[in-house]
Amino acid sequence: MTPRPPTPSTIPSKLTVNLVLPYDSLLSAKEVDMVIVPATTGQMGVLPGHVATIAELKPGVLTVHEGNEVKKYFLSSGFAFIHANSVADIMAVEATPLDQIDSSLVQKGLTEFTQKLNAASTDVEKAEAQIGVDVHSALNAALTG
Repeated sequence: MTPRPPTPSTIPSKLTVNLVLPYDSLLSAKEVDMVIVPATTGQMGVLPGHVATIAELKPGVLTVHEGNEVKKYFLSSGFAFIHANSVADIMAVEATPLDQIDSSLVQKGLTEFTQKLNAASTDVEKAEAQIGVDVHSALNAALTG
């Protein structure tokens, strides 16, 4: 096991962010001013110098602030590892830039999963349908603001 990175004696001016999926890397060592992650405990803002934290992510929007530019990604779930050296590793099962999501498909998916949930007869069917409803509800909320 390698030792954890040392805590710097001064707070850096930028936060280094890595956004990683099982099949891709959307952000790699991107220096930003702040990120806001959709933690299960609520929205969590992360700035340079943030205390070391591990947070479970729920379906929601990851907001990346870099100067006046704001980029938003919809995350399905995952974990955020915030390190004391101002590095944030965000591991998501799925992530898509918010501006690439079709709201009509989200509405269609929400309707389909709601119908599946209402018709489910086993615990597995109910759980799978509930996950679909939760993700599509979060997508819908992200798109409608």
